[in-house]
Amino acid sequence: KKIALELFQPFIIRRLKELGHADTIKSAKRMLERRDEEVWDILEEVITNHPVLLNRAPTLHRMGIQAFEPTLVEGNAIRIHPLVCKGFNADFDGDQMAVHLPLSIEAQVEATTLMMSTNNVFSPANGAPIISPSQDIVMGCYYATLRKEGRPGHGMQLANLQEVHTALLHRKVTLHTTVRVRLPKDKRVKGEFAETFKLGGLIETSVGRVMFNDILPAKMSFYNITMKSKDLANVISDCYLELGRRATINLLDKMKEFGFLQSTRSGLSFATSDLRTPANKDAVITESEKIVLQTQKLYEKGLITARERYEKVLDTWTHASEQIRGAMMDSFKHDVRDNGAYCNPIFLMADSGARGGQEQIRQLAGMRGLMAKPSGEIIETPIKANFREGLSVLEYFSSTHGARKGLADTALKTADSGYLTRKLADICQNLVITTHDCGTTKGMTRGIVYRGEKVEVGLAEAIRGRVSRTNIVNPITDESIVRENEMITVDIARRIEEMGLEKIQVRSPMTCEAELGLCRLCYGMDLSTGALVEEGLATGIIAAQSIGEPGTQLTMRTFHIGGVAIKDVQENELKTRRAGRVRFVRIRSVVNAEGRSVVLGRNGEVTIIDNKERELEKYPIPAGAVLAVDENAMIDAGQTICNWDPHAVPILCEVGGRVRFEDLLEGQSMRTEKDSSGNARRTVIEHKGDLHPQVI
Repeated sequence: KKIALELFQPFIIRRLKELGHADTIKSAKRMLERRDEEVWDILEEVITNHPVLLNRAPTLHRMGIQAFEPTLVEGNAIRIHPLVCKGFNADFDGDQMAVHLPLSIEAQVEATTLMMSTNNVFSPANGAPIISPSQDIVMGCYYATLRKEGRPGHGMQLANLQEVHTALLHRKVTLHTTVRVRLPKDKRVKGEFAETFKLGGLIETSVGRVMFNDILPAKMSFYNITMKSKDLANVISDCYLELGRRATINLLDKMKEFGFLQSTRSGLSFATSDLRTPANKDAVITESEKIVLQTQKLYEKGLITARERYEKVLDTWTHASEQIRGAMMDSFKHDVRDNGAYCNPIFLMADSGARGGQEQIRQLAGMRGLMAKPSGEIIETPIKANFREGLSVLEYFSSTHGARKGLADTALKTADSGYLTRKLADICQNLVITTHDCGTTKGMTRGIVYRGEKVEVGLAEAIRGRVSRTNIVNPITDESIVRENEMITVDIARRIEEMGLEKIQVRSPMTCEAELGLCRLCYGMDLSTGALVEEGLATGIIAAQSIGEPGTQLTMRTFHIGGVAIKDVQENELKTRRAGRVRFVRIRSVVNAEGRSVVLGRNGEVTIIDNKERELEKYPIPAGAVLAVDENAMIDAGQTICNWDPHAVPILCEVGGRVRFEDLLEGQSMRTEKDSSGNARRTVIEHKGDLHPQVI
């Protein structure tokens, strides 16, 4: 109220004069200072339909300023809806916000139409709902939609959704009881048993899921799944696509109420007895110690270099840490207390996506794992204990690196990433949508992105929102799925993916030929609205903010993880995803002493073709890889094509013969050193003159 009085002061003074409560501006001001009764009534009247802008520093992207209809409250704090916090990156630990008042009618209209928080449901960076439930709300929804076996009333059959509520009121069933219930005739089902469900039939679900589906609009499907954070975001997107913005806003409010209510009722706590260390932890650590010892012995015999030993040790511990994490999550999921009826709250928080991830729980209940030095190098002795068991003095000491680095990084790097955002904005600021179509015939190929054998980005995700460069026709039915220069919607993207295509041609800002800025068709969808981008949108600035904002967040997050080295398990073999015939492209290979083919070139590829000579798959082959298949061999899906050592870059000899050293002179271009294992190593050193050390 106090802020409102200050902000709306001129409006109140004008109204006081109009109504004859005050004759001069001075007397009106005096009334304001005295806080007369009339002032409060007029304030109520003035603020109706007058939006205010809220801004939280740092404003890293356009969601950092949003408009709201104000409501007057007592006290000195601004109260804000929990769902808009994600856009502001706000939390309730003393954050401050600036309040601005749009004065002119034009400014008010702009604030209401463009900046109102209800008009900014989706993030312009990736199209995911930015007003989506988090923390308590997610935890409440997850807890309510869990299905547990052996609860009272298990397997009860109910004639309609109303009976479920009656049974719950009479305590015949609990929230997690599995029941069979008949759905209304027009209700479709998503999730469990969706394939076998017939319209108007019985569905096996839980009482809590029925209650959750009650808050959804009547026209939406019945979601028969345990609601995690991602699933809730999908429900919001579905609602927006099917029923529009207003229905989505109502749903979000209902979801918030439901989530808070259920998480309060659940009474979940965080107990040390819930941090269950996996039973096989000691065995895994003992096994890893053996492997490390063997590696050390190999090094001492001079069979491997110091670098290889170091990499192998890190690899061993990374694998161990992963193994323990897997076992730990499994023991959390299948908690056997209370005959399996117990729901582990720590697992629940992480699995639902409410708070904390597997990495953090691994440090609490698994093993802390490898730590990084300030230089970024990884210390090869891991911390074998976890926080629940407690760290030894030495382990504590080696973890201080990380904690200190976290604090230093947060202070220093935030400025760097802010500078990156500024440079990006500087470069991109003139990329504005200027025309509808630049008429280019160029485009780019977008396809599935793999990481090793896992699909990192699916085809539907990669092409959604782009404009197709070519006509795409279903080869079986000859039905046109998308025409040239038509935008690929979520639905079309899914249909293209179902056809089994690996990649398609789309238009891209990279190949746009507009005189100034970009054209609408090359840019494609505006992710925050789901429609083709409007002319005049400053797409460059949105791109700069979309890259800069997560960058700043990441630096601040180092501080929370606390220096634990995050190391990927290295890929060391290549398996085919589809069956077919092998064809080598640009592959030069030699047979080594063991009779196996080793690849020489760096740009070789293996393609898999079908019996009509069509290319199904294409894989790049690294130099030094040992081939496990021959050219023109038939191969099954999942079969290994080649394997290699990820830690060594080999220099391979193409022919057999005698080795001669050229210009390798002891003390001038080469020196011999003894390492700790007593072996001599010859290293090429910096040399002057016209020496060209080489092996012939």
